[in-house]
Amino acid sequence: MSITYCTRRDFVKAAGLGAATLAMQGCLNASGLISEKASDRRPNIIFILADDLGWTELGCYGSTFNQTPNLDKLAARGMRFTEAYAAAPVCSPYRAALMTGQYPARLGITDYLRPNDPNHLPTDHITIAEMLKRAGYTTGIIGKWHLTGYANHGAEEFPPGKYGFDEVIVSENRGIGGGSYFHPYHFNRQIQKRLPGKEYLVDRCNLEAIEFIDRNKDGPFFLYLSHYAVHTRLQGKPELVAKYEKKTGAGSGNKARQNNPHLAAQLESIDEGVGMIMNKLDELGLAENTVLIFTSDNGGEDRVTSNAPLRAGKSTLYEGGIREPLIIRWPPVVKPGSICNTPTCNIDFYPTFLRIAGLEADARRRLDGISILPLLKNPEAKLARDTLYWHYPLKKQHFLGGRSSGAVRQGSWKLIEFFDNGSVELYNLADDIAEKNNLAQKLPKKTAELQKRLTAWRLDVGAKTS
Repeated sequence: MSITYCTRRDFVKAAGLGAATLAMQGCLNASGLISEKASDRRPNIIFILADDLGWTELGCYGSTFNQTPNLDKLAARGMRFTEAYAAAPVCSPYRAALMTGQYPARLGITDYLRPNDPNHLPTDHITIAEMLKRAGYTTGIIGKWHLTGYANHGAEEFPPGKYGFDEVIVSENRGIGGGSYFHPYHFNRQIQKRLPGKEYLVDRCNLEAIEFIDRNKDGPFFLYLSHYAVHTRLQGKPELVAKYEKKTGAGSGNKARQNNPHLAAQLESIDEGVGMIMNKLDELGLAENTVLIFTSDNGGEDRVTSNAPLRAGKSTLYEGGIREPLIIRWPPVVKPGSICNTPTCNIDFYPTFLRIAGLEADARRRLDGISILPLLKNPEAKLARDTLYWHYPLKKQHFLGGRSSGAVRQGSWKLIEFFDNGSVELYNLADDIAEKNNLAQKLPKKTAELQKRLTAWRLDVGAKTS
């Protein structure tokens, strides 16, 4: 395979086998396998990921301060999930799980990777991008990768191009902490400015997404639009920040803990891009054959937002740290305005995308996720799973307050085990979504049952506690 570097566009295009030379294995629509005649138009997949966006930040999830008309429209035309989870309360483990369909503990990535980190996504795993390429998909990532250390910080670097992405656009090659939302971008000083005026990062990513869709309109394609926003340090476009500062109840500055005008401004820019993508799909006649997904990688930082009624936020295994907004639109399959209350996790996207593309899982890799295609067809459908797990070991407490811990949710029961002092907490989320009433002492049998289950799972995945 040859690699062509296109510096003006800031992407890497891998010129490999064309779609016409790849074997086609059938495709799915609402009723199952479609005819071989249509199999050359497998559904496109667009996965839009916000960074650190809390569960209640969108209008369709209850926000009355932030303005998200396009995401609200997406929910009205698709399915909104009320109990979608991240596999971890911080970014790198989430992203590793997304790429592999495995729990972060099985992968050995359970915390965010530092810029000089020797750890990286193992290259022997077959990522979802690599799998989709087998079905003739053109694959692209725009934005944040964060599954490697960086050569600029002395680490061996493993960029997305090594994991099946044909195009790598506006991605980082340096540490991304601290925010860098206006050009020049400190996380990648090689990125050339393209937009007039003071180029804003979210706008640039939105532009690149539209152009990717245009380039690959003959499809199929897989686009992973991975926004850096709304990760702190929050910086919205001045005109949008001023708009939100004038709203009743607005917080002050980019560190406001409630109704943060900078967070709202950044989110509006993301929302604008979602609208651009929906319009482009309509313009090209691709909306019916495109699965469009929006979600977040972990909970909001509760020092710059409130995740209420959920408890706490990013870096914790309380609901505020791991429960995410999730909206999926796929017109032939998903009923408009539908709501799904079944717990899901981002490990489920990998097997779901395989089903959408008509692919079987690679026998060499065990998947922890399961396909949620039955839920897309019917939100009342039952999945062959009622338990989810988390593993978040830390050498010291996270600077946002998160503690070394593990968790299990079975049905409506959720247990959190803290590794630093051995304490456990038990909650019934059906009537205590805010996790205020610890039932561990009142229900010792249920506590012991879930703790035993969590211990057995850690052994199964080879989880390390330090």
